[in-house]
Amino acid sequence: MKVRVTGILQNDTQILVLDQDVDNNRSWSLPGGTLEDRETLEVALIREMREETGLDVHVKELLYICDFIQDETHVVHITFRVEQTGGTIGDTIKGLDTNEIRGVSFVSVDDLTQCGFSEKFQQIVIDGFPDKGSYMGPKSNIGL
Repeated sequence: MKVRVTGILQNDTQILVLDQDVDNNRSWSLPGGTLEDRETLEVALIREMREETGLDVHVKELLYICDFIQDETHVVHITFRVEQTGGTIGDTIKGLDTNEIRGVSFVSVDDLTQCGFSEKFQQIVIDGFPDKGSYMGPKSNIGL
């Protein structure tokens, strides 16, 4: 089993995403990654956000926890809202991610489906994560 942390950084009506292929043929993803040995959730998310986006962040509230289980794979996804405290968007550390990051952008929440995110996930973002802090079950329950 792996634990993966993800950060949601919003400014007004936009959300930060990575131009990066993911396992379900989507070409955009949320920033985040797998915990390293003896790393806390907070430290891992701060590190991943810096590596993948170039931004320094403060971890705010827990948005959701969900599972991805397929064949021999079990990943627990833990997603937090983050707040930018510094850094420069796009000042990423190359070569650390297994899936190449082609770019980092704020996109309108209204355009999330054009980036390959589901309407279900888009609506959860628009609604302000109404079940925040909850265990959401399978990852598909949040539309990812």
